[in-house]
Amino acid sequence: MKTDLPQPFVERMQELLGGEFDRFMASYDEPRLYGLRINPLKINAEDWKELSPIAESAKPIPWTPTGYYYSRDDRPAKHPHYNAGLYYIQEPSAMAPVELLDVRPGHRVLDLCAAPGGKSTQIAGKLQGKGVLVANDNGAERTKALAKNIELAGVRNAVILNEEPSNLAPKFAGWFDRILVDAPCSGEGMFRKEESMIAAWESYKVEVCSKMQHDILRHAADLLAPGGRLVYSTCTFAPEENEAQIARFLVDRPDFEVMEAELKDGWRRGRPDWIEEKRDGDAAWEEAVKATAGTVRLWPHWIKGEGHYVAVLRRKAEAGPFGTNAADPAGADRPWAEPQEEASWGLKGKKASGGADRADKRYNRHSGEEAYIRAGVKERRSGGKPAGGGRLGKSAKFAKEASFDPAEAWAAFARDVLRGVPEPDARIIAYGARLFLQPVGVPELEGLKVVRPGWYIGDAEKGRFAPSQALALGLKRGQAAWSLNWAPEDEQLIRYLKGETLFVDSSDIVPADRADEGGRNGSPRGYILICVDGYPIGWGIYADGTLKNKLPAGWRVL
Repeated sequence: MKTDLPQPFVERMQELLGGEFDRFMASYDEPRLYGLRINPLKINAEDWKELSPIAESAKPIPWTPTGYYYSRDDRPAKHPHYNAGLYYIQEPSAMAPVELLDVRPGHRVLDLCAAPGGKSTQIAGKLQGKGVLVANDNGAERTKALAKNIELAGVRNAVILNEEPSNLAPKFAGWFDRILVDAPCSGEGMFRKEESMIAAWESYKVEVCSKMQHDILRHAADLLAPGGRLVYSTCTFAPEENEAQIARFLVDRPDFEVMEAELKDGWRRGRPDWIEEKRDGDAAWEEAVKATAGTVRLWPHWIKGEGHYVAVLRRKAEAGPFGTNAADPAGADRPWAEPQEEASWGLKGKKASGGADRADKRYNRHSGEEAYIRAGVKERRSGGKPAGGGRLGKSAKFAKEASFDPAEAWAAFARDVLRGVPEPDARIIAYGARLFLQPVGVPELEGLKVVRPGWYIGDAEKGRFAPSQALALGLKRGQAAWSLNWAPEDEQLIRYLKGETLFVDSSDIVPADRADEGGRNGSPRGYILICVDGYPIGWGIYADGTLKNKLPAGWRVL
């Protein structure tokens, strides 16, 4: 691959690296490295090591407690554990930025450039279901993969948006404790991993990316609470997109400072000496340039991974948002910061049919699973882009069925099919037939392009509730009244993943501890949670020996 590198890139790197250049170039002759990250929302590393056939050969990634190198021959994406969301496949260096973000349960976190969702799912694992994750990407098509990966990981407390950073400030100014800006960049650090990046580099110039990154950072700063932390990262070597970008930001925003990142296995310091811009006599600029020495670079000739740059920034203040301590902003005024003993399932203290709650019911005509939802605005897909429509005060469909309360259909399903799920308080939101659980405290999203306003739990139509794939993947096996468990190599599981209808002996369907409550009479019938090695993978409907496959087409293995 060495000879295929763009000559201007090679010449620049030789000038910058000097005596390290030969080692750097030699890294392109080495095979790329593969990594996966265990999903702590579903499984811990110890249990995964006992369960997974690839765990014996997997090696820990030193800067990520849940990360492991694996061999290309292991093919973890082909294993049913991947379909259950037990891990996410991710380049090892790409796991570093979230580790430096210092996310804790209860935080409000924004992943501003989130697609395809690897870092969002890493953040969600650290939140452990407490707090709020807002995952945003301005690319319409990219949000499809983002939504699917968040749902596959079993994330319950995420809101997914499709917005420009500038449009978020009216709703979220100073709202977040943590912000990740994994900025679009020229991608020089990924040349070994993806040869297509080499061809793209010629048209996706460093100068173009630098201007875009400056704009993104400028708007991101307004969204961070005092005392909060913002991590900026790229997968490029260009100092114009890295140290110089941070220096310009610090001059523009003197209320921010660099937090010196701890160096881990093979990580190197930022290179302020590579910043070409000079501002004679400008003390603020000189100070900002020096501060970039506290940022970090990950080099392919120093670590087992690709190229990355990470800067950790803090918004100066003693007090955090809402009067909480800046070091630990998740305080008592955040209902999700502490676990709730009562299972509310979004119905605690309210019913969606109540007068005040009608405001939460917004009708959206959409075509396809990934259609956009703009709060309070009817939309249709037109040429791949959302098109605005008239504002509706309440659901047109539900208005015609005044006796039908979608929340009651959901409540009936929860009583009948689910068992002992301790959910934090959340509000139920209906978009047409689709129901979502949104963590309390999320600002009103009206006027924003919303892909998911919360955890998508299913659809309520004609008095019945049909659970979503996202609901299945957000549960644990014992949280369903009835479950069916197969080993990864079981032919029945393979057929299920292909979408086939199956014939199943009722004795194979296992009840939860309290499955006989609610009139089930100990007989399996209706919705069954399908699992692999005890981890949910989808729904089936069982009756008289037949299991009707409810795995959505987009989730099947072809």
